Amino acid sequence: MPRLESLHADLAGLAARDRRRTLAPRAGLDFASNDYLALAGSPRLAAAAARALDAGIAIGSGGSRLLRGNHAEHEALEANAARFFGSDAALFFSTGFAANACFFATVPQRSDLIVYDALSHASVHEGLRLARAGHRAFGHNDAQAADDAIAAWRRDGGTGTPWLAVESLYSMDGDRAPIDDLAAVARRHDAMLVVDEAHATGVFGRDGRGLAAGVPRDICITLHTCGKALGVEGALLACPAVVRDFLVNRGRAFIFSTAPSPLIAAVVREALDILVDEPERRDRLQALVAHAESALAPCGVVPTGSQILPLVLGEDARAMAVAARLQARGFDVRGIRPPTVPAGTARLRLSLTLNVASTDVDALAEALAEALA
Repeated sequence: MPRLESLHADLAGLAARDRRRTLAPRAGLDFASNDYLALAGSPRLAAAAARALDAGIAIGSGGSRLLRGNHAEHEALEANAARFFGSDAALFFSTGFAANACFFATVPQRSDLIVYDALSHASVHEGLRLARAGHRAFGHNDAQAADDAIAAWRRDGGTGTPWLAVESLYSMDGDRAPIDDLAAVARRHDAMLVVDEAHATGVFGRDGRGLAAGVPRDICITLHTCGKALGVEGALLACPAVVRDFLVNRGRAFIFSTAPSPLIAAVVREALDILVDEPERRDRLQALVAHAESALAPCGVVPTGSQILPLVLGEDARAMAVAARLQARGFDVRGIRPPTVPAGTARLRLSLTLNVASTDVDALAEALAEALA
């Protein structure tokens, strides 16, 4: 077989099913990003970066955290994050994907069980692929199914720790996990609840601490990405000190990776301060969500109560065609296809950010109605 022929064949198969992806430049009004609070271009974050550079903070870390890459800015951010999110400790990763994959591949042990929501992010699945522990999915947002899965495992002789993995706000559906019910399951079975707050951090909870902020820390670990509402990059795992120490000693993706930029760590600290200092950003976003839910309802968009509004269109080709029509009208709306979402549920993912105004939402609603006709 000629070199790389199998790769060409695979890509051709994706194209035949309307699933081949390409990189496209940003253009038009932002209805696609996760920059929910419009902090990515914030003058305050830019000023924080300038101050850090003036103070001699390096752009690159120069090595892994266990070698020379550990910087005072990493440790300062982790200390601030632990206080902010109410945990014993925190650990800074380069991305949320890396944090999830490293956590699930490392922390649950062979005698344990990972029970995870069926719509968990690809990064969790990557961790499960490498995990020592066994794992079982449960129906989306079905706390009773999670309870039943752990109970069945116990009856079958399971003796270790159950790890209950969910997202607080799901990125493709915009719906919330039943956090209180899941916390009760964790308490009942002496389990640990692991909540990915990627799309809730900065937007929900007191000062943007997330939807699981009220869950006692003795049964809950939370992951907070820094590249969405915080407007920067990286991820913070808020966890018990023993979990942090274990990852530093056993987490291969942490041990053998170059440390994140110290400059970025300094800017993330400023982003956490902004969440406290500028609550009006969350208020404005919630007002925009309410306006959008009303304006887009005639197009079939179902309210979610969050900044993520999906419009499920079914067929891959239709979703991509409608997205293309909107893009041609100046709206950056992206079609989402399997395997990112289940087969038969290709959709438009309408993301609301403070980069747009209510008048932009009204214009989108008009264009969407025409694109669907």
